[in-house]
Amino acid sequence: MDRAVESKNFIEQFIDEDISEGGRFYGKTVHTRFPPEPNGYLHIGHTKALIIDFCTAKKYGGLCNLRKDDTNPAKEDTEYVDAIKEDIRWLGFDWGDRFYYGSDYFGKTYEYAVKLIKKGLAYVCQLSPEEFKEYRGDLTTPARSPYRDRPIEENLELFERMKKGECKEGAMTLRAKIDLASGNFNMRDPVLYRIRYVDHHRTGKEWCIYPMYDFAHPIQDALEGITHSLCSLEYEDHRPLYDWVIDNIDPPSRPRQIEFSRLNITYTVMSKRKLRQLVEEGYVSGWDDPRMPTLCGLRRRGYTPASIINFTCRNGVSKVPSIVDYNFLEHCLREDLNKNANRAMAVLRPVKLTVTNYPEGKTEMFEVENNPENPEAGFRKVSFSRNLWIEADDFEEVPPKKYNRLYPGNEVRLKSAYIVRCTGCVKDENGNVTEVLCEYDPLSAGGNTADGRKVRGTIHWVDANTAVEAEVRLYDNLFMDPDPDSAPEGFISVLNPNSLTVLRGCKLE
Repeated sequence: MDRAVESKNFIEQFIDEDISEGGRFYGKTVHTRFPPEPNGYLHIGHTKALIIDFCTAKKYGGLCNLRKDDTNPAKEDTEYVDAIKEDIRWLGFDWGDRFYYGSDYFGKTYEYAVKLIKKGLAYVCQLSPEEFKEYRGDLTTPARSPYRDRPIEENLELFERMKKGECKEGAMTLRAKIDLASGNFNMRDPVLYRIRYVDHHRTGKEWCIYPMYDFAHPIQDALEGITHSLCSLEYEDHRPLYDWVIDNIDPPSRPRQIEFSRLNITYTVMSKRKLRQLVEEGYVSGWDDPRMPTLCGLRRRGYTPASIINFTCRNGVSKVPSIVDYNFLEHCLREDLNKNANRAMAVLRPVKLTVTNYPEGKTEMFEVENNPENPEAGFRKVSFSRNLWIEADDFEEVPPKKYNRLYPGNEVRLKSAYIVRCTGCVKDENGNVTEVLCEYDPLSAGGNTADGRKVRGTIHWVDANTAVEAEVRLYDNLFMDPDPDSAPEGFISVLNPNSLTVLRGCKLE
């Protein structure tokens, strides 16, 4: 195998086989799709599927559709549809004019269901949900249904009654007739349609029967001309059903399903149900809370599209489940910001610094580089005066060992300005430091000494005369446990009470 092939992931290797001469898609355009369900906001876990779908299509000069899987009317909302579009565009991906809904195919899906009934491959079952579980069987006992051998005409009549709303919810389902003794429980005559009297966000009351995902999904793929249906690993056991549907409905195309492992990250949860619980029960401020793993939350926290894409791509594509440390996500952001983000000085826990030998009323302007890793970012002018703000922990009256910041008698460099020597401090009646006193070296403008002496410490600062006051929010992991899903008393029990710290009175340049 040559190096070019070796460097490709297993999905790309499958595609290479499929589009080569004699392959199942020889001469066809590679066509993928990203089909999120509009019942919540996209999160960092979705980005793996999203990037694989869009980037694989792009790599092969193909197409990628965006499809909203809205076959479950109880959970879907237009709010989520719009949010999903916004997040995908923010990451830099575009579906062109290929935006679809699963509900676009309700009519055609119904026709395929009728076709299966006429072929003797589907039947209406009247087992209640409780009876369904009872008749499901186990690894050694086949499933059963007393309705399996109903005549085709009776099944057609009952299915039509289901469609017309003449049956109670849960009273009937349409099931595929496959193999009640299959070791794969997904093939034990799975449900294809169920009755739901819930208004759909697009079709309203037009339909009261809705296809199950495992039935609708392959049909939608086939109708859109998808060549490769890429999905996460939990659908691997569903692939035989996917193929069974395609084999028995005579569709216009025959897509291939390929599965890959999900992206899991420490110190967070990815379940939409659990994320919704965090929002609805007020543990976070909303879906876009910066502590949430949602893309809109990460965006508010300052994550860039490049950092998220880099993080996802560097984790690779495989079939082996793994959990990635959240620190690596932060590392990818830090890499991107170090290259591209302009700097600004901010003092979060301020204490006054008075330069006692600096002329009162005087102000100087210093040029400060915007990004030390990017010379092209240029410089900005920052004002300097007698009265400054510094971080409270940049001063110690009695310093610990190896402390290189301000303490009586010690010199530090004020970033891009002067070198100053601490001469003392002022305290309030409770012994708290309210002001640090220092003297500056007039010959050290720009932070360099005239006599060549070395000054170890450099601290940031803000001019008190021009500082902007701000509220700053510091975020930590939302959970204390790296695997909150495994917490014995539930994921809520390991929420981090200190995941958000709000600082007021901060000083910004």
